[in-house]
Amino acid sequence: MRVVVTRPEHSGERTARRLAEMGHEAILLPLTKPVHDAEAALKGLEETSGAIAVTSAEIIRVLEHVKPSLRSIIHRPLFAVGNATAQAAREIGFKSAVGVGGGNGAQLAELISQQSAEFGDLPLLYLAGSPRAAGFEARLAQLGIAFRTVECYRMEDVMPDIGTLARVLVDTPADAILFYSRETARRFFALPFLRVHSDTLAQTRMLCLSGAVAEVVPAALQSLVEIAAVPDEDSLLALLAAK
Repeated sequence: MRVVVTRPEHSGERTARRLAEMGHEAILLPLTKPVHDAEAALKGLEETSGAIAVTSAEIIRVLEHVKPSLRSIIHRPLFAVGNATAQAAREIGFKSAVGVGGGNGAQLAELISQQSAEFGDLPLLYLAGSPRAAGFEARLAQLGIAFRTVECYRMEDVMPDIGTLARVLVDTPADAILFYSRETARRFFALPFLRVHSDTLAQTRMLCLSGAVAEVVPAALQSLVEIAAVPDEDSLLALLAAK
C-alpha cells in the first residue's frame, strides 16, 4: 500500500523503514519540526535531583545534544511513555529507565505514583515539549505528586507546498495516512489544499494512534477512521494488515 507518514522527519524516516520492511511504499509528509532547547533541559536536570519523566521520544533526542554532561545525572530514575522511548533513554545512559508500554500520560503518572516511595519527597522533573497533551500533568496533580515542568523543545509548523501535496495526495492517491498525534491531525485537516481538493481523501484509510487523535478527523471522513488497539506504533501499523 501507499502510506503517508505525517510524523516529523526524524521519526518519520524510522517509520518509513518499518513500512518498507512490511512491503509498503512510505511517503513522508512532515507537518511539524522540532526546535530543541538542550540548554533548558540541562539546566532543569542540574537544578533538580529527583526522578525524571518524559512523554515523548523527542526529549531523548534533545538529551543526546548534552550527552557528555549527563554523567552525574544518568543514575536518576527515568519514567517514559512507551517502551521504545525507555529503551532510547537506556541507550544514552539512563540504566534505570522504565517505560509504560502502549500507555499514555495518565498511566505513566499512575506508575510513578506506585513507585514514588523509592525516590522520596523530591519533586519529579518533567521534561516536556510544546504543545503537549495535559493528561500527564493533570493526573500528577490529582495524585498529589510534586513536579516541575521544563519545556525542552517546541514543534513548529511545516507547510508543504502545493506541488508536494498534489504529488502525495492527488497524482497517486494514498491508500492510508498515519496520524500519531491529535495536533498533527488537526494541522493536516486544516491545510488549505484540502479545502480545494475535498474529495481527494474519499477512499483513503485514516489510521489513528488513539481515539483522541481520531476525534480530529472531519465528520465526513469518520467512516474511514481506524484506531490502533493500543496507542503504540506496532498496533498502528498492524492496522495495515487488517484489510
